[in-house]
Amino acid sequence: MTKVLVVEDNALNMELVCDILDAKGFSTERAVDGAEAIKKAEKVIFDLIIMDIALPDMDGIEVTKIIKTNPAYKNVPVIALTAYALKGDREKFLEAGFNDYVPKPLDVSEFMKIIEKYKG
Repeated sequence: MTKVLVVEDNALNMELVCDILDAKGFSTERAVDGAEAIKKAEKVIFDLIIMDIALPDMDGIEVTKIIKTNPAYKNVPVIALTAYALKGDREKFLEAGFNDYVPKPLDVSEFMKIIEKYKG
């Protein structure tokens, strides 16, 4: 079973993403901010991370860079989930080290197309 860390500070978005993933057979763990995500990633090696960008304590780019300093996370895909959807934002996140990008509001079928690429 693919273990996914979902990092999202908005309760409705968190519920939606986790419900979709749980229904598709993924095992989800939740973190509502960067500090919690880092702590959870130190304890468990996840197969996939879905990272909101606009988090309350530090942005998702910074959180991802910190998590990726752990050698166990070198090849773990991280997907940016964000409301930043202007021209060039996708490229900015890919250059920052994310493997993929999902804009909000969430299009469930597009989301699942992206997620399925990383299913373990």
